[in-house]
Amino acid sequence: MSEIIKSVKRTNYVPYRWVYGRDLSRFFLETKNHKKLYGVRCTKCKKVLVPPVEVCGVCFAPTDKQWIPVSDHGVLNTYTVVNLSFPGQPTNPPYAYGLVQLDGTDNLFSHLLGEVKFEKIKPNMRVQAVWNPEPKGDLFDIKYFKPEEK
Repeated sequence: MSEIIKSVKRTNYVPYRWVYGRDLSRFFLETKNHKKLYGVRCTKCKKVLVPPVEVCGVCFAPTDKQWIPVSDHGVLNTYTVVNLSFPGQPTNPPYAYGLVQLDGTDNLFSHLLGEVKFEKIKPNMRVQAVWNPEPKGDLFDIKYFKPEEK
């Protein structure tokens, strides 16, 4: 019987391009040029969604095209601390990632947490965005969310 090959080590490079589309293009132009966040409202359930989407993920109805300004402050819903390294990470581990409900919205916005010791992170803590001084028109125009200053 011949030898069985159990694994082959290879590195594959798969280039791709992703188009923001109309809503995300406008959203990221606002973050880049004005450091402001906007959402859209579902026509059926009336939830305000950030980042804006064409269709509500809750009830699958279309969203309206009225842009609603929302705060860059919110409440941390939940979080995790990432200790494992894997390709495509936004930073080297360890780091914390959280789900933030921005004031004036009805969904959760996932992003990095910073300027806080991991043991001090708690659900329901108030957080605020820390804006990147050199915005590029992407998710990292916000560097991370930190505990809200009182």
